Amino acid sequence: MADSTNGNSAATISITVEFTGGLEILFSNEREHTITLPARLSDGSQPTISYLLQHLVEHVMKDDRKGLFIMEDNVRPGILVLINDADWELEGEENYELQQGDNIVFVSTLHGG
Repeated sequence: MADSTNGNSAATISITVEFTGGLEILFSNEREHTITLPARLSDGSQPTISYLLQHLVEHVMKDDRKGLFIMEDNVRPGILVLINDADWELEGEENYELQQGDNIVFVSTLHGG
């Protein structure tokens, strides 16, 4: 799924976002999304994982149950985040600055029963 929200000619970055462990149901039952973001935000900074989370909830997530993915502007406990196959804790968590071609994976470790 392609998603572009940058309507001007400024440079953009393209990343891949994947949802597994049941999270894909919150995102139109699509596991993989190609996301296009501005390379620089209005304040001149690079987009971070925190920015990506907000973007995903506002522009990609079609399910109204946002609380299953986000809690207090961060990923809900029980969701692992991998940045290019590394735990996001090793990369600065929500402050990681996104780069062209990054692969971000959200894995739910919570299972109903």
